[in-house]
Amino acid sequence: MNAPTKPTLAFWTDAEELECVSFLREAPDVMTFCFRSPSGALFSFEPGQFLTLELPLPGGALHRTYTISSSPSRPTSLTVTVKAQKASIGTRWMFDHLRPGMRIRARGPAGKFSMMQDPAEKYLFISAGSGITPMVSMTTFLYDSGRDPDIVFVNCARRPSEIIFRERLEHMATRVAGIDLKWIVEEPDPYRPWTGYRGMFNQLMLGLIAPDYLERDVYCCGPEPFMQAVRDILHGLGYDMARYHQESFGGPPAEAETVPEDVVPQEDALAEVSFAASGKTARCAETETILATARAAGIPIPSGCGMGICGTCQVLKLSGQVHMVHNGGITDEDVEAGYILACCSRPIGDVTIDL
Repeated sequence: MNAPTKPTLAFWTDAEELECVSFLREAPDVMTFCFRSPSGALFSFEPGQFLTLELPLPGGALHRTYTISSSPSRPTSLTVTVKAQKASIGTRWMFDHLRPGMRIRARGPAGKFSMMQDPAEKYLFISAGSGITPMVSMTTFLYDSGRDPDIVFVNCARRPSEIIFRERLEHMATRVAGIDLKWIVEEPDPYRPWTGYRGMFNQLMLGLIAPDYLERDVYCCGPEPFMQAVRDILHGLGYDMARYHQESFGGPPAEAETVPEDVVPQEDALAEVSFAASGKTARCAETETILATARAAGIPIPSGCGMGICGTCQVLKLSGQVHMVHNGGITDEDVEAGYILACCSRPIGDVTIDL
């Protein structure tokens, strides 16, 4: 008798449609949609990559890009986890109309935001909101490898109930020692105690959460203001930004794969700080703080903590640019109005202060 032949494994390509097989509500305004290949083909991609779905809206096809939230280590299905914003059109259509049995076209997978591109021994995953999706894909892949990973996993959300994939990640963390979960929320849920971190992600939290952050490769995903804050924190702490990787959601893929060149103080560059009310001007290195420069010029500025926490040294910046890395001592509204904290602000070029 002839020996039975082994079936040939086929892998899905975007020449074939995706069939929706299930959907699950993960959190308020967040849904996970699971797809399979109608032909039974397996899915091959790098954890952290994205798909572009062609959504058949009544007014015509709408293309929307979503990160794959499943892992290639589980190749029989593929999931995307989507969050609907107030102005969402495509995501709202998915919430209301995408159901099991429906087939849609997709392009991809694509994208370079994956630890497969530059493997490391130790990782620090930092995300906010639905930016958690590529981190879950990468964490699941490392978990499924059978080896104990070394991941510090940080996710920021408005409330505990809005943390996506919390139960799934906590289950994995109970099975291996190398997944260290840290949740940060802005406020607790009503009538439910919260014992984790509370507030906005900052330098102090980073030092408590991952004391060895300088030894870790950082992967960051979330809204651009959040990622800018993370970059500022790492810059201010002397982190090697060549080991920093980011992905943004809600923007074109080509832009999402580019890390902006941030304007940061240079050790060999000089700045000039003018104090408008006193008529004094002082030159200093860009790495010097406004507070130290003012004191050297004989201009007193009240200060307290010296770490951007208390807000005592808040002053009004009339013109110019500073690099400020604070720890919660100033509100976003005050920053928009032009105020800075002198203890943790460093001048870039010419700066004028209302003192």
